[in-house]
Amino acid sequence: MIGIIMFGAALVLLVVGYPVAFTFGAVSMFFGALSAFFEVMPDGGTMADFMDEFLQMFSMMPFRIFSIMTNKILMAVPLFIFMGIVLQKSELATRLLESMGVLFGRIRGGLAVSTVLIGALLAASTGVVGASVVAMGVISLPVMLKYGYSKKLSTGTICAAGTLGQIIPPSIVLIVLGDVFQLPVGDLFKFAFFPGLMLVAAYIVYILIVAFLDKDAAPAIELDLTITKKQNIIKALIAIIPPLVLIILVLGSIFAGIATPTESASVGSLGAVLLAAGYKQLSWEMIKEASVGTIKITAMVFAILIGATAFSMVFVYSGADDITANFMTHLPGEKWGFLALSMLAVMFLGFFIDFIEISYIVLPIILPIAHTIGLDPLWFAILMALNLQTSFLTPPFGFSLFYLKGVAPPSIQTTDIYKGVIPFIIIQVLVLLSVVFFPHFYGFR
Repeated sequence: MIGIIMFGAALVLLVVGYPVAFTFGAVSMFFGALSAFFEVMPDGGTMADFMDEFLQMFSMMPFRIFSIMTNKILMAVPLFIFMGIVLQKSELATRLLESMGVLFGRIRGGLAVSTVLIGALLAASTGVVGASVVAMGVISLPVMLKYGYSKKLSTGTICAAGTLGQIIPPSIVLIVLGDVFQLPVGDLFKFAFFPGLMLVAAYIVYILIVAFLDKDAAPAIELDLTITKKQNIIKALIAIIPPLVLIILVLGSIFAGIATPTESASVGSLGAVLLAAGYKQLSWEMIKEASVGTIKITAMVFAILIGATAFSMVFVYSGADDITANFMTHLPGEKWGFLALSMLAVMFLGFFIDFIEISYIVLPIILPIAHTIGLDPLWFAILMALNLQTSFLTPPFGFSLFYLKGVAPPSIQTTDIYKGVIPFIIIQVLVLLSVVFFPHFYGFR
């Protein structure tokens, strides 16, 4: 039971707020020593036997670390992060939001609809949730509040639109899952695109329904009469076309089989730099800031991955994986019972910890069971991606909620944000269920 207790201890430390990578590393060392002690000492073993057992437990660690650092799939992570930061600093979000707001403002709920569409465009061009939520919180939220939009609808729309970057390619979540599931990232990108668009459509339908039923929740706004409608459209197209071209270059090259995700990520990074130059935002200072930001985020991801590797080695050594597998394979309903429990477990953990920890700690435990039961790994991976996206919205520790609260005006309370995201969480769950029960509709076998 040491492995099960270890898992609970790690979860408690993460909820309390200890750094993720150090938590996994420290918990692994402590419980690894405990496991080695109980393995040799009750049978009259010596301290030398204890040390041999402990070192043997981690004997493969250097090879695991080397494998992680030379993983070609994970090479795409820093490149896509760099692309997203450069586009964020080139004020892409500002230009898109202002232009789309003008085009859709005359429709009730139009500002919220434009926020969702911009969220989708930013997701497909940057994939950085924090940057998207902050940008829309700074630009779009004050405008929506100015024109009388309800606080709940405004905040919920921004948080939901900002998290689209977790499911719409190129997504860091999908790259991480490609590594965990050992699946081609290009296939994950291809099969995640349609569910991502379904989420966008569902968000827009919900906003329009709310605007229709409650005229005060999302009133229409008037166009700027100082310029013609044609000029408004041209201005919007100038803001929209460049990122669309970048999206086509990045995703189109992957879907067409011309480039691998890592190669397309390098093309995207170069395209982001060229776009920044086109917007006259390119400077050595901006490149330096983007590079430093990329290094920080990438180092965090790989540090967590190394800590999670040590954690999984101790977990397997203790025999906890066998206990978990035995429990999960004997659930009522077999395949559906396993699927329901694993989805609920991941969703519950998403209330408290980040998707990276879940991906590298929880999924490796349940993935062999999914293979044993015979689940389609591609379908299961997309279900997990949708589930992990929900973790960015779920109170009390949804990251999008914190990002928005950090830039929201004082009039926006935390409870406004929590109430605002609840309908969008329900929508995400409904889309997830549609993929579960109608996989053929999404192209799965």
